[in-house]
Amino acid sequence: MPELKNDTFLRALLRQPVPCTPLWMMRQAGRYLPEYNQTRSQAGSFMGLAQNPEYACEVTLQPLRRFDLDAAILFSDILTVPDAMGLGLQFVAGEGPRFERPLRDEAAIQALQAPDLERLRYVFDAVSLIRRELAGSVPLIGFSGSPWTLACYMVEGAGSSDYRRIKTLLYSRPDLLHRILSVNAQAVQAYLNAQIQAGAQAVMVFDSWGGVLADGLFQQFSLAYTRQVLDGLIREHEGRRVPVIVFTKGGGQWIEDIAATGCDAVGLDWTANLAAARRRVGDRVALQGNLDPMTLFGGEAAIRAEVRRVLADFGPVGSGGHVFNLGHGISQYTPPEAVSVLVDEVHAASRAYHES
Repeated sequence: MPELKNDTFLRALLRQPVPCTPLWMMRQAGRYLPEYNQTRSQAGSFMGLAQNPEYACEVTLQPLRRFDLDAAILFSDILTVPDAMGLGLQFVAGEGPRFERPLRDEAAIQALQAPDLERLRYVFDAVSLIRRELAGSVPLIGFSGSPWTLACYMVEGAGSSDYRRIKTLLYSRPDLLHRILSVNAQAVQAYLNAQIQAGAQAVMVFDSWGGVLADGLFQQFSLAYTRQVLDGLIREHEGRRVPVIVFTKGGGQWIEDIAATGCDAVGLDWTANLAAARRRVGDRVALQGNLDPMTLFGGEAAIRAEVRRVLADFGPVGSGGHVFNLGHGISQYTPPEAVSVLVDEVHAASRAYHES
């Protein structure tokens, strides 16, 4: 693979000195970009994009052609793993992802197995192609959903407003939920390791629904299985450390517990205070985040002011590490010019926090 020209993102995750705060955005390849919508139209569907390495590579690279971002993230979906388990993933217009065969009885749960990774070959082929096409410009991030978040979709069958089915299972048959989570942890670990072997230079675990759990239950049903995943990950590849980021939406209250999983960085949503989070973890891990995505609708002055506020919250970087990101995925309605302002302000305003 070509030599990496901009490793600011990787060094920041490892709390090494960098000239400015690196920036990427969750869901940075997406519907806010006209070129993405054009490519998706050509592919015919979301899964037509995700399952075609050439299309996945193209949409991964699109935001990097527009913006001076410091990392690329694989274009895929967290639900590819349960789809490969045979649950039948569909994307219904206006409704989002849905499974044809959700886990609704004990027999289905007992029969669940980690998927044959060959069923996910299209993901690994996309990773390798993207790495070649990046030509060393910036690092490539691979990712997966957490075992708990995948279990939520697998039991609910789709997104949920009250998580009734998964929480009913949690309280009434915790043994069955632990069975799902154990299989998921095995699958996610193998999936991320295959992405690393294919060329991913950092990986991220999205615990998107971790924040819906009560304290104590989060540690038992989400964090314990995320830790299992991390315990078996490849952490050195191609002669470099492979950093791992864990992001729990709504998980700011548990930052010490998340930092103790063995991750290199903790992602925070926009409700967390970076200064307080940094004090609580004592720079033992890097922090990623955490601008409210809706800031990008506020106009240039508001964007620049909020970027400076987030940078000031983290403060002088010193022996810490900060990767700038949104507190969740970018909205499909975001004007692209707002992202240009965001990138410019992060790179310009952050330099003062990295002076020795």
